[in-house]
Amino acid sequence: MTTPAADLADPIAASAATLRATGRAPRIAVVLGSGWSGLTGWIEDAVEVPYAELPAFPRPTVGGHAARVVLGRIGPHEVVLLAGRKHAYEGGRADSMNGAIRTLAALGVQILVLTNAAGSLDPAVPPGGLMLITDHLNLPQLSPLWDERDDRRFVDMTDAYDPTLRARALAASARQGVALHEGVYAWVVGPQFETPAEIRMLRTLGARAVGMSTVPETIVARHAGLHVLGLSMVTNMAAGMATQTLSHAQTLRQAQAASERACAALAAIIQALQ
Repeated sequence: MTTPAADLADPIAASAATLRATGRAPRIAVVLGSGWSGLTGWIEDAVEVPYAELPAFPRPTVGGHAARVVLGRIGPHEVVLLAGRKHAYEGGRADSMNGAIRTLAALGVQILVLTNAAGSLDPAVPPGGLMLITDHLNLPQLSPLWDERDDRRFVDMTDAYDPTLRARALAASARQGVALHEGVYAWVVGPQFETPAEIRMLRTLGARAVGMSTVPETIVARHAGLHVLGLSMVTNMAAGMATQTLSHAQTLRQAQAASERACAALAAIIQALQ
């Protein structure tokens, strides 16, 4: 089961009103995955609102997800950052971020930048590397739109990750001297890591990175009319591709090590968006 947009109307309206009361009018939003929270340090004139004050927002239970909204400016752009997300493995639902994403649309956001920590399926994209998401594989075939009640639920996912935004991201990264790989992101539910056999399957299907988030948010964002850009920070080689033992603690350590460089690149990308 998922919660239809119509049933979220009141919490969304209340959440949007609270954010609007800050006096900010952002057109760009960023969901900060593990390792990306350092982007808040790039915000000028920051205003913070806890998720607890926003009835449409989730209550994340994973380490590294702060559960607060930060509004302000990065370069010329008014932005809103969501520091933390709720994953499908936290309750078994694909619609955990529906209220938050639809609140952004109600606030007037037009561009949604989704970030995550991911495992690499390609030795050419090592830990610490950044990957621009060109497309995704919804391996669980779960949808945040299952209980929508009209034909708008049939969302075209061609170019789900906006080609114009991707081109601007690549150009901005090149100007910064930062290598930005490109590839397909495979979504798995988790919370357990994948087996080596599953990784071999995903490589055969064309995935270059794998993770436990992002895809449901992309689907609901496209349903809400937002343009999406997706970025993965590689924190480990996937199961069977290296000798390290995989753990969330190891993911957070590698994410922290790569955070400063990744967030500087993301700040440059945001300044290049329109």
